[in-house]
Amino acid sequence: MRSWLFVPGDRPERMDKALGLGADALILDLEDSVAPDARPEARAAIAAFLGRAGRDGPRLFVRVNPLATADHAADLAAVLPARPDGLVLPKAEGAASIAALAAAAPGLPILPIATETPRALFRLGEYEQVAGDLAGVTWGAEDLPAAIGAVSAREADGSYTPPYEVARALTLFAAAAAGVAPVETVYPDIRDLEGLAAYAGRAARDGFQGMMAIHPAQIAVINAAFTPSAEAIAHARAVIEAFAANPGAGVLKVGGKMVDAPHVKQARRLLERAGTR
Repeated sequence: MRSWLFVPGDRPERMDKALGLGADALILDLEDSVAPDARPEARAAIAAFLGRAGRDGPRLFVRVNPLATADHAADLAAVLPARPDGLVLPKAEGAASIAALAAAAPGLPILPIATETPRALFRLGEYEQVAGDLAGVTWGAEDLPAAIGAVSAREADGSYTPPYEVARALTLFAAAAAGVAPVETVYPDIRDLEGLAAYAGRAARDGFQGMMAIHPAQIAVINAAFTPSAEAIAHARAVIEAFAANPGAGVLKVGGKMVDAPHVKQARRLLERAGTR
């Protein structure tokens, strides 16, 4: 899943429209985008939408409120009978968080937002223990600076300051260790599609396999960034074919460059993401 679009749970008219926007997954939100007083209505709206939405389009996830809150229990009671495709867990803190939610919602894939509290950073290595319950691992750059009293997570040019670069990198490695998809966090400037393209391109380069979106205009840019190009697919096939034709070789030249076993692994993973061989 390349693109994960947030849709506020108290805006049911946006849910129906979002089905046709091209996102690979929708995140029907009951947390930050919904005021506390509006959450009962939002739960009912999400449950009704899940009940009527076809399941041949984007996968339908629900972002519930954090564990150990009254809203969390109410969220689950309202949406689980409507059978979402998965859950997004904010302020996750390692394997225990996933185990607790999985016990309440058995069989549903969970996407944890894994860096929103200081404690969470020290538990990123635990997600390997609960990999079977995960849809991926993602991170956030908004709640963490607020939790520690930082002014911002970003430099003036929009790049992350060093502490949040660490959080991003650890999320990437935590997902890889668990064998699940690392998902890049949102790009908040919805008007800057050029900046978004550069941001998503860097994420794809670094190994992220998808990205969350907060506006429909971002979907096409994100999908393009995480869709391997025809040139990349052709090169991956050439690498695999070269080593298949030379099974005893350790290093070969393909396209004018030296390639070896790690490049073969990269090529196979790229073809898997592209849905081709």
